[in-house]
Amino acid sequence: MSKPRKKQGNPDFRHRVTSPAPSSQEIESRLFELISPGTFANLKEVKDKERSLRDRVLTLPVMAAIVLSLVYRQIQHLTDVLRCLEVEGLLWVKAMSVSRQALYQRLESLPAELFIKLFEQVMERLIAKKNTTEVAPMWVSVASSFSAVWIADASTLEAIKKHLGQLQEKTGAVLGRKMLMVVEAFTHRPVAAFFDADAKRNETKWWQELQVRLPVGGLLITDMGFYGFEWFDTLTEQGKYILTRQKAKVRYQVVRVLSSSSHYKDEIIQMGFHHTDPCRYPMRQVSVLWGKTWYYYLTNVLDPKQLSPQQVCDLYRRRWQIEDAFLLTKRLLGLSYLWVGGTNGVQMQVYATWIFYAVLNDLSADVAVALQQPLERISVEMVFRSLYFFERARCLRRATPTHNSQIQLIPWLVEHQRSMGLVKAIRRRHRRNAARSLDIWASALT
Repeated sequence: MSKPRKKQGNPDFRHRVTSPAPSSQEIESRLFELISPGTFANLKEVKDKERSLRDRVLTLPVMAAIVLSLVYRQIQHLTDVLRCLEVEGLLWVKAMSVSRQALYQRLESLPAELFIKLFEQVMERLIAKKNTTEVAPMWVSVASSFSAVWIADASTLEAIKKHLGQLQEKTGAVLGRKMLMVVEAFTHRPVAAFFDADAKRNETKWWQELQVRLPVGGLLITDMGFYGFEWFDTLTEQGKYILTRQKAKVRYQVVRVLSSSSHYKDEIIQMGFHHTDPCRYPMRQVSVLWGKTWYYYLTNVLDPKQLSPQQVCDLYRRRWQIEDAFLLTKRLLGLSYLWVGGTNGVQMQVYATWIFYAVLNDLSADVAVALQQPLERISVEMVFRSLYFFERARCLRRATPTHNSQIQLIPWLVEHQRSMGLVKAIRRRHRRNAARSLDIWASALT
């Protein structure tokens, strides 16, 4: 006779279930500006399985309102979003009653290609309102030297809950597919997003998509997952640039030393000796001694006047911005928790999350301009969390008879920026790293 299974964990600590966040008039107005109902008319011709979209209750505008509300209002369950839809309506959709089964079926049947097109239209509208003051003064020369400076990286989604649909029959963890994201290096604005149903897809298989998207004269910053001689040669032939880390075991020969000191080296190298397919074009390697460790960066920008050794080092350090973007979309905006198990529904959630992240990043950029701070100093997470307190302050202002005027979001955030924690503090490690960087590049500056 087998022993009874012992219960794990403390029964007093249950899974915390939070109520949906209140609606934000400011966020909804920004979403409506970028995704007006007239936008959906242009997507009517998108076909799936040789069938054009039919008119029904859960149309594309309704589904877009539901999926975006799930993200920006932090709604954890599809049942809760249906309750909100029935009681108060969502975004541009008036109150209506929809069954849970109908929503699940629509998440599987509505072509995810529609949300891809919607994401691209939102990005085009955000780029159209681009402000030249968004680039920090220290990066103006770099931004003017390249037609675009992008950061690209891939990330695997979290495991899907086994109770979702047919996943109950599968053994082991089922990962929620893989996505590739491209953001602007200085404004953090999303540029492109790619999705693949294979959670184990290698990053190098996205080479073609990236080189097509990157404009001529553009610079792409990636990690070593995108490393490849063929990739470097193709970009060089097309007049496009790459910045990445150098691999440790690559054989190369130094062609010319551009500059050097006790803490850094700037060299033109030829790679691929004793290799079946060597790198046909010379590359530039910048080596930096940071603390007790040497770091090696690789680029096909051969002219130090176009990109100095210090800019190579500092620019690659900005690659961490895309890791912050993944952290915010997964942890803050709930992309680590998938609503459905099907590939179509997961893809819709991914693109809806990146649409809202773009809107949130645009709001943070406005806050940075109002506070006269670099965008890196603004906490996107705290800007998002402060929306709740702003809506509460707006409701209290309306309830007070003596106050007839409405408060505006940006001035209110500027007034309460300290209590809301909008500006990141400069830590001791930041000052230490700045001093170390000054010591490394002192000889180059003189």
